[in-house]
Amino acid sequence: MKTIEVVAAVICDNKQILATQKGYGDFEGLWEFPGGKVESGENLEDAIIREIREELSCTISVIKRICTVYHTYPQFELVMHCFDCEISYGKLQLIEHKSARWLGLNELDSLNWLPADLEVVKALKDYYRNKTSV
Repeated sequence: MKTIEVVAAVICDNKQILATQKGYGDFEGLWEFPGGKVESGENLEDAIIREIREELSCTISVIKRICTVYHTYPQFELVMHCFDCEISYGKLQLIEHKSARWLGLNELDSLNWLPADLEVVKALKDYYRNKTSV
């Protein structure tokens, strides 16, 4: 089975976390943390900065890695590296997503997440338990 390595940004602003809704493909309409595939030879932080620039037309700063999720989908295995990020320049523009919402930590369970991203939601609750920004 093919393994796909991706990065995802957990973008926080004013105690809110950004969730984006897929606008195409097999999982259209489900929610995810924005990001995408790591290109050959690319380091993870460069990949997430590039992906967010491509998908949301803004520049982010990477604070630290939150977790790495391993999830098996029917067609592939996913390795997703998730980073705590903040917008450093620009305004969000939805280029590839259908919709976006800013949610408090206690509101994250209200969305229909992609299976791998649901695992990230669980990890976020532990990550932010002692953090003051969310």
